[in-house]
Amino acid sequence: MLTGKTALITGGSSGIGLATAIRLHAEGARVAITGTDGAKLESARAKVGGNTIAIQADVRRLHEIEAMAARVAEAFGRLDILFANAGVAYGTPIATTRDEAFDRLMDVNVKGVFFTVQSVLPIFNDGGAIILNTSWLGQIGTPGRAALSASKAAVRSFTRVLAAELTNRRIRVNAVSPGPIETPMHRTPGQTEAEFRAYADSVGLKVPAGRMGRPEDVAAAVAFLAGDDATYLLGAEINVDGGLAEI
Repeated sequence: MLTGKTALITGGSSGIGLATAIRLHAEGARVAITGTDGAKLESARAKVGGNTIAIQADVRRLHEIEAMAARVAEAFGRLDILFANAGVAYGTPIATTRDEAFDRLMDVNVKGVFFTVQSVLPIFNDGGAIILNTSWLGQIGTPGRAALSASKAAVRSFTRVLAAELTNRRIRVNAVSPGPIETPMHRTPGQTEAEFRAYADSVGLKVPAGRMGRPEDVAAAVAFLAGDDATYLLGAEINVDGGLAEI
């Protein structure tokens, strides 16, 4: 249980971030979530419930990240848990990807994670837990995903280095590595629920576990890493991918 803890989840308005906010709140934590869409953010805040705080912030913009940290400090005083989850995902074929698409991936997935951690360290309690969101794509070679895979591999490297760098404060830095998860990122505009279910079933056939993952699967791993049962894990990455990267 996380009773009495405070948690910040970036990218908390849908998918993995929202499921994690709901899970951490259910375990007793006071939660702040961030996102870029105000309406979606408010809807998510209502779903999490309680005294959840919603902060509109774009992790590509340093002044917004700094304002986010200031808002958390105002509301919580100190922070115990960070789940740096905000990210984007799309194809980046080597032959056709333009620099704008490349820059957006790196700005959100790499720069955004780095400066999110930096911004909250002054208000972070010693002995707290930082969890970064990587991906199974960082572990294997998938055609058409070079920049996306590289961005997640960079976050995996952050996990190790930051874990070493913050040992003097007993701040545990670990990562979750999701496989294909049923989130809005996997839905296409105008897609019916039946069409999405057919897509999810086809993807699930390629996964050793036999299905796509659910956001709650990842949320459970984040809750574990945030809690006292994971105090001997440092720099680790938990694969939540149905065996995709290992089998």
